[in-house]
Amino acid sequence: MIEIKYFGAVAEKTKCEFEKLSFSEELSLQKLLSDLNEKYEFESLTFSVAVNQKIVSKTVDYNLQTSDIVALLPPFAGG
Repeated sequence: MIEIKYFGAVAEKTKCEFEKLSFSEELSLQKLLSDLNEKYEFESLTFSVAVNQKIVSKTVDYNLQTSDIVALLPPFAGG
């Protein structure tokens, strides 16, 4: 089971701050993001993705493990 955490506009769109997802076969980050996009329609949102507190590229095919925590983060502002 993986935990998905939502922050900022993504949390507003999903109407929740987190959810847990179980999967029986190998799950890639790209597949997870595709499934979440279908469910919540993220097209207009910009966000970064972190896996276990490390920012990762959405284009890299990262295979998720059962204990991973995936966070969808709002854009960061410099300062």
